[in-house]
Amino acid sequence: MSGVRVLVGTRKGAFTLESDGKREKWEVNGPHFGGWEIYHLKGSPADPNRLYASQTSGWFGQLIQRSKDGGKTWEPVGNKFAYDGVPGTHQWYDGTAHPWEFKRVWHLEPSLTDPDTVYAGVEDAALFKTTDGGQNWEELPGLRGHGSGSSWSPGAGGLGLHTILLDPTNPKRMFIAISAAGAFRTDDGGAAWKPINKGLHSQYIPDPDAEVGHCVHRLAMHRSRPDVLFMQKHWDVLRTDNAGESWREVSGNLPTDFGFVIDVHAHEPETIYVVPIKSDSEHYPPDGKLRVYRSRSGGEEWEALTNGLPQHDCYVNVLRDAMAIDSMDSCGVYFGTTGGQVYASKDGGDTWAPIVRDLPAVLSVEVQTLK
Repeated sequence: MSGVRVLVGTRKGAFTLESDGKREKWEVNGPHFGGWEIYHLKGSPADPNRLYASQTSGWFGQLIQRSKDGGKTWEPVGNKFAYDGVPGTHQWYDGTAHPWEFKRVWHLEPSLTDPDTVYAGVEDAALFKTTDGGQNWEELPGLRGHGSGSSWSPGAGGLGLHTILLDPTNPKRMFIAISAAGAFRTDDGGAAWKPINKGLHSQYIPDPDAEVGHCVHRLAMHRSRPDVLFMQKHWDVLRTDNAGESWREVSGNLPTDFGFVIDVHAHEPETIYVVPIKSDSEHYPPDGKLRVYRSRSGGEEWEALTNGLPQHDCYVNVLRDAMAIDSMDSCGVYFGTTGGQVYASKDGGDTWAPIVRDLPAVLSVEVQTLK
């Protein structure tokens, strides 16, 4: 029987949660790298035993860790990040000049076909690539060389490149998102980048309809439809049907359209999930009720999923990288909270149960479906 491995990054270490195909009993392993912030932890689609983790600390800096045995053992890899991008400074909205810095790795995205090739989104916003399993990293300088850096400004969490989507039908096409700059697409493997933010509206920036400068929280794609993307923005849930050339709002009947996560059902490309948060200043569920919202029509019409989730006195947040979807026949949905809970649904969101309740605050959740 196939199994499932959930990879969880937290404020104080990494955890792996494993189950068989029934997804009823879970083995919790960790913490790995106890005391360190693990911004992201992800496995290679080409080799499920090859895992990569972003380990960071305000005191000790940034490390990339690699596992070749599904997370049982780990080794630090080269951690040589070579900047080839635009040197010097860039302007923020207040008109002041700031140098580009290397603070942390927000997101790791392994190649769909090669376990040694991985992309890394970092803060300050830049995109790196390794082709030797993490020993050496080279910047893809076309992104920061695009020339729009004067309109990029850090979100509350920093100027992070936090989303990387690889087109499974075109190895040269990739989508990324930066908080707060917006979404970008490359069609030539990262040499040149195009802002794809037409239709986004952000009232608190100098030009609400600007080409760049929007605080995109997360992008999601179904593998079968790489031209269709879904977005959770600082405010608004949106979709594009033309690879980002234009976006339209699909927030519909959501109680609030502020949130961080968005994801797509493994077998139903029009079924999407979000977790609404009350506001940009109150990062907790409306009315103290933890509700995942599901749309089976690609947006606009949403239903609250509550069975098994706390419906009173719940004031946790769900961060941008903290939801994942497995590919089992009965699709599983997983998300982690800043209260240290990891919830799972093995029926596409109809019912929920905690895998574990008392981890450190969860920063990221990924899932692997194992043969």
